[in-house]
Amino acid sequence: MSSTPITKETYLEWYKSMLLMRKFEEKAGQLYGQQKIRGFCHLYIGQEAVMAGTISATRPEDSVITSYRDHAHALAKGMSANECMAELFGKVTGCSKGKGGSMHFFSKEHKMMGGHGIVGGQIPLGAGIAFAEKYLGNDNVNVCFMGDGAVRQGALNETFNMAMLWKLPVIFVCENNGYAMGTSVKRTTNMEDIYKIGLGFDMPSAPVDGMDVVAVHNAMDEAVQRARAGEGPTFLEIRTYRYKGHSMSDPAKYRTKEELEEYKGRDPLLSTKAAILENKYADEAWFAEVEAGVKKVVEDSVKFAEESPYPDPSAIYEDIYVQEDYPFVMD
Repeated sequence: MSSTPITKETYLEWYKSMLLMRKFEEKAGQLYGQQKIRGFCHLYIGQEAVMAGTISATRPEDSVITSYRDHAHALAKGMSANECMAELFGKVTGCSKGKGGSMHFFSKEHKMMGGHGIVGGQIPLGAGIAFAEKYLGNDNVNVCFMGDGAVRQGALNETFNMAMLWKLPVIFVCENNGYAMGTSVKRTTNMEDIYKIGLGFDMPSAPVDGMDVVAVHNAMDEAVQRARAGEGPTFLEIRTYRYKGHSMSDPAKYRTKEELEEYKGRDPLLSTKAAILENKYADEAWFAEVEAGVKKVVEDSVKFAEESPYPDPSAIYEDIYVQEDYPFVMD
């Protein structure tokens, strides 16, 4: 049973949040095609229910850390579309001052502890953040996201062991979208139920329907309750699907059109809208108003990004850790 009630307001917020993620990503894909966004760009389209359900079951003080598919995580945590779009453009007004780009969104204020380009690199970092929260004596939790490819990293096993040993307040989430880049889960493991990896560490673990925002909320809420109570980590395999390729350079020819259409039929935006209408939480006029508002937010973010300056070349020497008295380097 969820300790965080699912109300009319919850459903309306879910829809608004997921729509912003969707429209921001669609615009990012369009701008990438126009070469206004360069470098790497990994879109989240189809996976929005994972973040919407996570945010409704957590608090603003709870931190999130993830991989390079991080735009939606940043938006869901409250970062502005302006600072996110500006970062994609490499502008100084971006959330990482234009130096991180698509894969490295970060906000100390919003407890978005970064997108990380090294596959699986965020897993021990998430446990480290949880260790810090426990050390400080608060009941904040960290939600550590990874893809199905990252669970093959040895660091996961080391981290799971320590997290259970020290009962760290961390929720490990595998966003299993079926493919590690272009390689299906079926080709990378003999055990396709990824959540069972956690069972070897006596870690509470479960599969979750990632196309159902209610299922995500309830699973996350239970895991959060355990973490806050000092009972340690949880591993959730949230089974979702990305409608686009691994990145903008991926034509996704390794899957069938039938498979893609099957998942589009379970689109979390459509099912959430249907539930709102069925329960008479809102009418079509409300949806039209929300869609117009989100469209303006995204359009404004593009204008903001285009009008923002690039970092000065001298900024390459800023934000770099230097120990002035480091004793082991001699001229």
